[in-house]
Amino acid sequence: MTKPLLFCFEPVADCNAEILILGSMPGQESLAAGQYYANRRNAFWKIMAELLEFDPGCSYEARLHELKTARIALWDVLKSCTRIGSLDASIDNSSITANNFQSFFAAHNRIRAVFFNGAKAESAYRQYVLPTISNVPLSYMRLPSTSPAHASLSYEQKLQAWRAALSPAEISLS
Repeated sequence: MTKPLLFCFEPVADCNAEILILGSMPGQESLAAGQYYANRRNAFWKIMAELLEFDPGCSYEARLHELKTARIALWDVLKSCTRIGSLDASIDNSSITANNFQSFFAAHNRIRAVFFNGAKAESAYRQYVLPTISNVPLSYMRLPSTSPAHASLSYEQKLQAWRAALSPAEISLS
């Protein structure tokens, strides 16, 4: 079976972004819907709604607006790859093309912290992106994946880890 070549979405960011949350590559449901974290079992939007105090049932556009208002940008490490299904473990590493972070950070020069939504996002960034960027002083932290495939932690444990990283001192609600 031929693995399809998949492409990520454009970043969700404006010039005021101070925090960047990175996934690896959108899953099948997200790609089909054209929305980040569209799988209803993925805890990302539920966690963001809890942390930023918005209605998790609001429209996708409203959720993106809430992220931007909190100065949070959202993107994926991989620009393209081949994969069958949605699991990061199914990504064919020989097919990976990373996004252009040198240009992204130049255009979003207020970003000071990068949070990885899971291990694959972090490992891909360190392997494919970190060697290509220079003079970009950032702090990095891997957070537990919000994916339903990452079932070793409960929702509450994931929420606590995300809350600790994205504490009110780190995010702006104004």
